[in-house]
Amino acid sequence: MTIRAMAEEINEGSVPAYYREVYEAVSCQNDEKVQVEVFQRLLESTKLSKAVQAQIGEHVDAAANGFLSKLSLYKALALIAIAQQGKQPSSKALENCIQEFPKPQLRELNELRALKMQPAQQDALTLSLDLDRLLNRDAVKVELIPEKKGLFLKHVEYQVTTLRYKMSVYRRYSDFDVFHEILLQRFAYRVVPSLPPKRMLKGVLTSFSERDFIEARRRALGRFLNLVAQHPFFSEDELVKTFFTFSGSDVQIRLRDAYKKTGDEFMTNRNATIAKDYLPADIQTQFSVSRELIKSIHNTFWKLREQAERIAERSKGNASDLLMFGRELSMLSSETSSLPSLASSQSTWSHLCQCVKSLSVEFAVLSDKAAKQGKREEDDVVERLNLFLDLLQSYRDLCERHEKGVLHEHQRALHKYSMMKRQTLGTAVHSKEQTSMEQLESRIIQQENAIQIMELRNYFSLFCLHQETQLIFTYLPITSHILGAFVNSQVQGHREMGVVWNELQPKLSCLFSESNGLKPTP
Repeated sequence: MTIRAMAEEINEGSVPAYYREVYEAVSCQNDEKVQVEVFQRLLESTKLSKAVQAQIGEHVDAAANGFLSKLSLYKALALIAIAQQGKQPSSKALENCIQEFPKPQLRELNELRALKMQPAQQDALTLSLDLDRLLNRDAVKVELIPEKKGLFLKHVEYQVTTLRYKMSVYRRYSDFDVFHEILLQRFAYRVVPSLPPKRMLKGVLTSFSERDFIEARRRALGRFLNLVAQHPFFSEDELVKTFFTFSGSDVQIRLRDAYKKTGDEFMTNRNATIAKDYLPADIQTQFSVSRELIKSIHNTFWKLREQAERIAERSKGNASDLLMFGRELSMLSSETSSLPSLASSQSTWSHLCQCVKSLSVEFAVLSDKAAKQGKREEDDVVERLNLFLDLLQSYRDLCERHEKGVLHEHQRALHKYSMMKRQTLGTAVHSKEQTSMEQLESRIIQQENAIQIMELRNYFSLFCLHQETQLIFTYLPITSHILGAFVNSQVQGHREMGVVWNELQPKLSCLFSESNGLKPTP
């Protein structure tokens, strides 16, 4: 049973008081979640065998950023109690006791509280992630509402469906725009993907139809939401949940309210003020090396995307050419003009027309197969390349924000502080006005506090940059997904077309005769 299914079965009132007491004892004070490390200590304190502990762990849904939700903990406590009764801790066993949760035998509550005070066993700077876990966090579909398809530069609505929340909501581009704006404010130190443009750029119409533009924008919005939904920190945030689940008409107001309640990540992340303690001494060198490597990877994948687009376009062009080839054969077979008497005596014209009469059908099938191959190449190869490129570009944008934002503000604050100190010395020398000195000293204290906050933000920005760099490298194995999709599309496409070509070949036998020495190519 998943946590989501469990949530549908129970409510807070049906949970035993003891479960709530344990949750209060082991949860973090600020974000009301349970660290995976703390849960692991709790599990070890039960003295259950390692094998049973592993079984319980397999059934507990932990977020990728290292936390358990309240429901995850409740589920784990029930499984512990089941195991302590000598039963197998399974989803089936949990379903059987969903109406009456058994009480686990644990330490005293004060001892449980002490579990979260123990030193962390894992460096908070390190993300324990793999690509499969990221991709399986959620899957988001963005579709045009049917009655709105084909409208350009008018009111276009999108249906957004999430696998995680199992629901659909309707959004306009302006909703995406506000969501992106607030997401960037809340997570200024993270890789926030860009939005596609609202309108078609001037000059694009010559090579891009309006319908193509709308479809490209729909795909880009889908990539944007999938990257957000799969991000280890965004995906657990109330702001993102609101966008994916709120079905009212005032979603933009709700998004702004959600941000006002929390502020930016620096104000809510438990590691914000101690980020410096986690950073290695050579963090700047590591950042510079990683940045250059990711820049190189970005440039290479950009070229790969260009080539994949050309291959997909060639498949579509091949489909169009095959269809036209078949149509021309059909036109040839329908020619009814009579031949002149000089040519009609030995001419095989009527025989040729009869033979090619049905070939247009086979060429239409070939065209359809080529079109499907182009669609596979576009959906499975080009779209995956675009997803990774969106992520890589957002990382490069983040690096610029770090340098032009936090570092720039820090330098400005230091410059202002230096100017004020000089002004204070000048006032002390040339004036004896007590009020003026007190005002300057007060401003200096304020500026010192501002500089201290800026320094903390700078370290936190580097902390986040290091984590986001790990995220980029976690996504790198998507290369194998892309190559696999590319090879599979070629194998499937050539196999399907080969079958049609082989079926078509015997139908050409009537075109060849032994007398002229021509015969079909084996």
